[in-house]
Amino acid sequence: MGSRLQLDYARDTGATFVTPAALSAARSRTSTVEAHQSVDHQRLWADLLSSPALAFNLFGDLADDLRLADRAVHAWWPDAPGKVSDVRFAHSPGRLDPQYLNSLRDFAAAFVLDRGDGTRGMVAVDVKYHDYFQPGIPKPTNLPRNLEVARRSRTFRRGATDQLTGRSELCVTWLEHLLLLSMLQHPGGEWSWGLYVVVHPADSASVVDGCHRYRSLLADESTFATLTVEELLGSAVLRPKTLAALRERYVPEP
Repeated sequence: MGSRLQLDYARDTGATFVTPAALSAARSRTSTVEAHQSVDHQRLWADLLSSPALAFNLFGDLADDLRLADRAVHAWWPDAPGKVSDVRFAHSPGRLDPQYLNSLRDFAAAFVLDRGDGTRGMVAVDVKYHDYFQPGIPKPTNLPRNLEVARRSRTFRRGATDQLTGRSELCVTWLEHLLLLSMLQHPGGEWSWGLYVVVHPADSASVVDGCHRYRSLLADESTFATLTVEELLGSAVLRPKTLAALRERYVPEP
């Protein structure tokens, strides 16, 4: 394929990751096991263009420097309240936990915000590169919980969930957005603000179209956003060497 490495070599060298901080974040994350998690190590370590690796490459420097993370988050999402206190990868608040979504979904990356009032906010990120919106069907046994979270959030237009409960190319986006919304509804009250963001290349027609169609189903867009890789890099808040490495790997010259 031209973008695949032999797994043992990739693990030993960390060649998939464009900065030492990204490699450190990947090694730290894979050394910690969240309950019920499943990690595709081949895709993470040995595919130079995989979306999981891109998440670490985009945000690894920020996990290493929370002051930089705070500047970046407020540059990319100016309305985000509070101060960044943590950067997480392949993160779920609780897999198979019925107080959240009772699912195995997680976020590619997540920025935790300390709001200074005893509550926290989160920017939850889905990162896509050469992916497309694959059709999927939400787990039928989770349908009552999915619909409960959707109804309580008041986020969706009337009739929107009728389009999302069956086989749909918007399945993953809906379920990950619902995971964030379930955090805001958790009885513990820990999470008081949230934003779910899809990060993707500007010329990814499938993802651009899918996000446009998903947005059309929303009555309240305050918890959903998109950001292109090019916009993210164009903000110039990341370190210059990191920006150069990311552009070389992920933004082809015209």
